[in-house]
Amino acid sequence: MFFLLVIITFAITVFAASPDVSSTLSNILANTNNSSRYTYPTDLTRGIVPKGLHSHNDYWRDIPFYSALSVGAVSVEADVWLYNSTLYIGHEPSALTTARTFESLYINPILDTLQRQNPSSPFVTTPTKKYASPRPPLPQSQYSTNTDTLFTPYSGVFDTASTQTLYLWVDVKTSGSTTWPYVVRALEPLRRGGWLSSTNGSGITYNPVTVIGTGNTPLNLVQPITSRDYFYDGPIPTLNSTFGNITSLVSPICSTSFSVNFGSVNGTSLNSTQLALLRDQVRVAKGKGIGTRYWDLPAWPVSTRNGVWRQLKSEGVDLINVDDLEAGAGFSDMADYW
Repeated sequence: MFFLLVIITFAITVFAASPDVSSTLSNILANTNNSSRYTYPTDLTRGIVPKGLHSHNDYWRDIPFYSALSVGAVSVEADVWLYNSTLYIGHEPSALTTARTFESLYINPILDTLQRQNPSSPFVTTPTKKYASPRPPLPQSQYSTNTDTLFTPYSGVFDTASTQTLYLWVDVKTSGSTTWPYVVRALEPLRRGGWLSSTNGSGITYNPVTVIGTGNTPLNLVQPITSRDYFYDGPIPTLNSTFGNITSLVSPICSTSFSVNFGSVNGTSLNSTQLALLRDQVRVAKGKGIGTRYWDLPAWPVSTRNGVWRQLKSEGVDLINVDDLEAGAGFSDMADYW
């Protein structure tokens, strides 16, 4: 309903303001009679182009998940805290409320979106969206060749790219060993519907949602399990040393702190030393078939932020960490056509 109201408002504003469009045509374009001819079952995300953006601290949005979905971000992040057997969402304990849970802000909205994109229909008797690919498409990604196989009988959350997986990062804030089993249990509605990407130890079957545990998620509750439908956020800087045994079956995408790795950025681009480090880290990750994401990017000045976004993208970083969704998607004057 929210998206329909936005579309109607836009149509009325644009076409009513044009002297060349009659009021009758304006009404048709705005679909003021709510004709079913101008809608279709999977149109919730029609026209939204998926982008290699990660909605950092997504739960801070006015409407978590949906805000990211509306601009085409293919990756969202939820901070979870375990209290009395319930997973609550927030950046810190003082921000938690009983209404804001992992189930209410993420599991249920994602499930609802997927059900809208995969409606019961007399025109669909068997799943038809099946294809093989090294990986689900990420805009502008340049993954190294690997043996991962994708077979998805379902449409994902994006109507314009039904095979694009949604990356759901679960940042565990409380004790990992205690909290992670509750996260796995909370995924059951998505698991039961067959929506989760999974591995059997020899490859990854990508489905509409790919869950990656980060924060206090314990590696020993992920890596030793051969068959599972969740993954681990490995550390980019040590993929060729301390965490050299991490593979893409454990961590399809890894991350690390930009500020800790590179320090401050003067101007609008990395210096030669910083750029050499970035290229080396991306090279190592891609050699393992692993994608990359850097968080804690410069936020100000805006010219520095945009310059870093642009450089990370051009150097093959797969998910660009954004706090300003509209700017990241190019919908804001502050984006400066980054």
